[in-house]
Amino acid sequence: MSELINNAAKRKELLKHMILQLHAGEAPEQVRTRLEELLGSIPYGEVVEVEQELIAEGLPQEEVLKFCDIHTRVLEGKIDRSGVKLVPPAHPADTFMKENQELLRLTSDIAAILRGVSDLDAAGIPSVVMQLRGMFNTLWDVDKHYRRKENLLFPFLEQKGITGPPTVMWGKHDQTREALKAAMDALASDGDMTRDDLEGLADLLLKPAIQSVEDMTMKEDEILLPMCLDQLTDLEWFEIYQQTPEIGFCLYDPKDEWKPRNLDSIPTSHIEQNAVRLPSGSMTPTELNAILNTLPFDLTFVDKDDKVKYFSQGSERIFDRNRAILGRDVRLCHPPSSMHIVDRILEDFKSGAEHSAPFWIQLHGKFIHIEYFALRDEEGAYLGTLEVSQNLTEKRALEGEQRLLSYAPRGEA
Repeated sequence: MSELINNAAKRKELLKHMILQLHAGEAPEQVRTRLEELLGSIPYGEVVEVEQELIAEGLPQEEVLKFCDIHTRVLEGKIDRSGVKLVPPAHPADTFMKENQELLRLTSDIAAILRGVSDLDAAGIPSVVMQLRGMFNTLWDVDKHYRRKENLLFPFLEQKGITGPPTVMWGKHDQTREALKAAMDALASDGDMTRDDLEGLADLLLKPAIQSVEDMTMKEDEILLPMCLDQLTDLEWFEIYQQTPEIGFCLYDPKDEWKPRNLDSIPTSHIEQNAVRLPSGSMTPTELNAILNTLPFDLTFVDKDDKVKYFSQGSERIFDRNRAILGRDVRLCHPPSSMHIVDRILEDFKSGAEHSAPFWIQLHGKFIHIEYFALRDEEGAYLGTLEVSQNLTEKRALEGEQRLLSYAPRGEA
């Protein structure tokens, strides 16, 4: 079998065959033994490619998910990570791995407590249950770890055509969440628990939950993250880095800061040059204009110098606007009789005394709601005022529920 050492195609075919053997009911230890005898070690990229190929060849994702833990454990310790790129502290991949270390430390502590349950007397059970309750609540922090993978990391893999492993992993995330919730619910029970109860609970729910967390850390560290380091550019990692705090960290708070050393020279060809870049995404001016004009209310923005800077152009505006008002003092856009109200709102917004000012009126048989909002930056500095006007006549008349999809005939309101 020495011809397998330098033959990726044959290694992958053998690995695929052995995974299918597991799915067909072969004993995991027998497959592991054959794997060790025949392969020795397997490059992490080939494991990903085999999973992707199995799904592409028709093996249902549910089946891959069902046996994911089994073939992961068979591969544990047999994956070659010698070519894995090194990353500096606070790099998103480093943070994922450091979080995994903390997760394993916590699951190890939980496992140690569970091993000692058989030696507890009745008096010691309540305090141990309380301790386990707190530890599992802490372990739930893994949800943030998974959400960062699902919402920040997986989209970049999918853009590169790598869809199989993220789909399987997301399914395992959900299974782990369900296992942890079941464990936490059982530990939160108000009833008294005997030692036999706790031992049964440990075997039924607690141990499987921590095993599920541990299995995922292995698959991340040995397969997913090395592959991502090969596939993602520094700019893509930097986008993940910048958005990570919005979701939060898991049991680990990096103290360093990271950005690519060549950030200014990184090509941005995959980003539209005229895109409006925002913390939560990006879009072209055409897309942004369509979004703003589709919202079911009128928007008018007045800057910090009281000049009208923007208004939306929906199909059914409540108050007429034309581009002649752009750059005009907002006070001059109102009748003299209401100018003192405009002044009061602006003064209160600028001073910080108020943050919004709502009004509602009857206009041509319609119920119109108008609200002004103070816009501020992250430090609280005043940026301007947003006027939001909405015709609520039809919504105020709604009753009961509408749970099924229903369209009004074209041309009807």
